Amino acid sequence: MNNAISKKAADNIRILSAAMVEKANSGHPGGAMGGADFVHVLFSEFLNYDPQDRSWVNRDRFFLDPGHMSPMLYSILALTGTYTMDELAGFRQWGTPTPGHPEVDFSRGIENTSGPLGQGHTMAVGAAITERFLVNRFGSWMSHNIYTFISDGGVQEEISQGAGRLAGHLGLSNIIMFYDSNDIQLSTKTKAVTTEDTAKKYEAWGWAVKTIDGNNHDEIRAAIKEAQAEKNRPFLIIGKTIMGKGAVKEDGSNFERQVSTHGMPLSQAGASFEKTIANLGGDPADPFRIFPEVAELYAKANAEKAKYAAQKKAEQKAWEAENPELAAKFKTFFSKETPKFDFAAVEQKANSATRAASSTVLAAFAGKVENMIVMSADLANSDKTDGFLKKTTAFTKNDFSGSFLQAGVTELTMAAVANGMALHGGVIPVCGTFFVFSDYMKPAARMAALMELPVKYVWTHDAFRVGEDGPTHQPVEQEAQIRLLEKLKNHKGDNSMLVIRPADAEETTVAWQMALENTTTPTALILSRQNITNLPDNDFKKSQQAKKGAYIVSKDAGKIDILLVANGSEVATLIEGAHLLRQKKGLKIQIVSAPSEGLFRNQPKAYQDEVLLPGVPRFGLTAGLPVTLQGLIGDNGITVGLDHFGYSASYKVLDQKFGFTGEAVFEKVCALLKK
Repeated sequence: MNNAISKKAADNIRILSAAMVEKANSGHPGGAMGGADFVHVLFSEFLNYDPQDRSWVNRDRFFLDPGHMSPMLYSILALTGTYTMDELAGFRQWGTPTPGHPEVDFSRGIENTSGPLGQGHTMAVGAAITERFLVNRFGSWMSHNIYTFISDGGVQEEISQGAGRLAGHLGLSNIIMFYDSNDIQLSTKTKAVTTEDTAKKYEAWGWAVKTIDGNNHDEIRAAIKEAQAEKNRPFLIIGKTIMGKGAVKEDGSNFERQVSTHGMPLSQAGASFEKTIANLGGDPADPFRIFPEVAELYAKANAEKAKYAAQKKAEQKAWEAENPELAAKFKTFFSKETPKFDFAAVEQKANSATRAASSTVLAAFAGKVENMIVMSADLANSDKTDGFLKKTTAFTKNDFSGSFLQAGVTELTMAAVANGMALHGGVIPVCGTFFVFSDYMKPAARMAALMELPVKYVWTHDAFRVGEDGPTHQPVEQEAQIRLLEKLKNHKGDNSMLVIRPADAEETTVAWQMALENTTTPTALILSRQNITNLPDNDFKKSQQAKKGAYIVSKDAGKIDILLVANGSEVATLIEGAHLLRQKKGLKIQIVSAPSEGLFRNQPKAYQDEVLLPGVPRFGLTAGLPVTLQGLIGDNGITVGLDHFGYSASYKVLDQKFGFTGEAVFEKVCALLKK
């Protein structure tokens, strides 16, 4: 490689990055200018992809962690041919494909949405696990590398510990991470906030580490080659780079390594935009240009990559011819089709906790839904994901023959890893923990919703009935928080998450059916710790009505006096209360199970009216905040829930103290009707 042209290509990225931010009058030019050398060398010489088929399943992946460095990513992808100069010039503007932080778009080479620091490289760990899982099942012909780019902020975010520990523990030698260490962050120099030895930290986690001059192309090449040769450990390249490399002031003096260039246009940071562009070899009056020799370099690089991809595809075709059954399975793994599974054959134990019912379904999945990876944050025997684990094995270093990930006590890491698995493709990620700890997972769950990833969340111990564990473990406000994602639309206009809280064991089977069939958004299953009495005469067929989000559990003949609405274990409590209301007051009652309000609101109005009976008084019962059901109850009734934290006691005592009994329902409905 001619280093003069190579340097010119990196300068081209610097020019485009600075120009994008300058024109938008918004953004982060400094880091992009410093990281340009690494991404240029990586993309032009090492990253394997098909220029004509960017979604090729056997490509290398590049996960960007610091989303604020999007100008760098858009610029390098423009050199490879997926963005135009006009699109770069429209950076951060309405209707352009170049938002302020990158949003996943495989066709353009963007593997992940990035922005919240730390999550991007943790997604890369998930992708690396997936690659190992798939290679174990289909062969080394589909081996590929996962590259990721991290900044000081990503290293500092606590999630980096989970990602670093997990990758090292599993010996993920297929992941190569570049740490853009420029000693500058948004508001300070890094020395103002940390003095840790990053290299030693990663070495302690089991990584191979090499520190280089991150702007020296020969050192970058040598480091990547060494990383590719490593077969037992993930590899960290610490590149000491220069923030705002090439920036100068109006008088031509150096303006590199300045904090101000991190988060504002060069002209506002104290540099001269025009002089900087000229210093880098560009035309200040027309900066959105690719140098002819750089265009030629990338045309040749793309030709080589196309040749490599053709060879790999030919290798795959030969493998498929020799292994038709495996080839069919491989195709199924990467399709959007729901795996074939006979849910009607699942036999549930009556009156069981919904976490136990979930375990029954997961046990049935094991060995049949072959591309499912289940993980738990050190709670498999409590969140009952061990129903799956008992029929497989957990991943260990160099052994990915099983289908279970023991994530350790790192809920956020686990959730981001699940996102990376879904982004890579070929697997169905499931992650479990206690519902109260969804608080730890929310940032990654939100990213799954934004990216439209079909991750499945198993959140158990769903209410104050966790009992003796006390308020630290008793969710109250969590359901209301998670259900906001049912109300929030993704960019396709769909509910950004499917949230289901089943009312009994049979509904749980259907909830899992809904989760598996949902291939376009994440699904949350909110499950009980305690046993729940089955709904009257319920079975799998009757519970199919749950697919409409809410349905009539029971309905008396004649004019209905009161509508009772709940989800989860509170439906059984309503049934107890309804028995008393009929017996003592002779009331006509309709009882509704509403496991998913978001799904219910997608139904035709006629169906919604049939279920909710406009004009009839409504009573809602929820173990969470009353607002959880307020959208279904409206102004024509009351919702009883909790407006306080829980207390430590057995769940039966708490039911009595908090008014979650049939007798309490009877009294509160009578009071409502008196009004």
